[in-house]
Amino acid sequence: MKANSLYYDKITQGNVLKYFKFFITIVLMFTFLACEKKSSTAVREVHWDRDMCARCVMVVSDRQNTTQVIDPKTGKKYMFDDIGCMILWFEDEHIEWKNEAVIWITDATTGEWIDARKAFYDTNNVTPMAYGFCAHKSKDTIKKGEEIIDFDEVARRVKKIGK
Repeated sequence: MKANSLYYDKITQGNVLKYFKFFITIVLMFTFLACEKKSSTAVREVHWDRDMCARCVMVVSDRQNTTQVIDPKTGKKYMFDDIGCMILWFEDEHIEWKNEAVIWITDATTGEWIDARKAFYDTNNVTPMAYGFCAHKSKDTIKKGEEIIDFDEVARRVKKIGK
């Protein structure tokens, strides 16, 4: 009877050790998978009156003209108080990933975040750095008779204005 009991104890200890190793392996796998950082290109939280413009270092407080740029490879966020600062920052800093950058801008009417490349812009506004361009999700929210331009035209005009 003792021999049978010793045999059973060895089998049980072996199984417990096997299950313990399996459990540790699973835990380590999930730990490594959880540590994998994926860059997000979603709109990030803004700390109004605390975040600063990446170019002019002015505090971001205007909720109708704020722009965010997300580096799609790293997920790093860059905040701007005016679309003009963002466009000149791309030029000044020679940002190689500017064509892949995810650019969010606040709608001048609703304050909602919209894709800056798809937005419509009017040209005669008071903005934080006086470039004068405000983004709109729809052409319908721009006053009748106002000039309406696209993102590429905004970029061209900002580069011409300089500052």
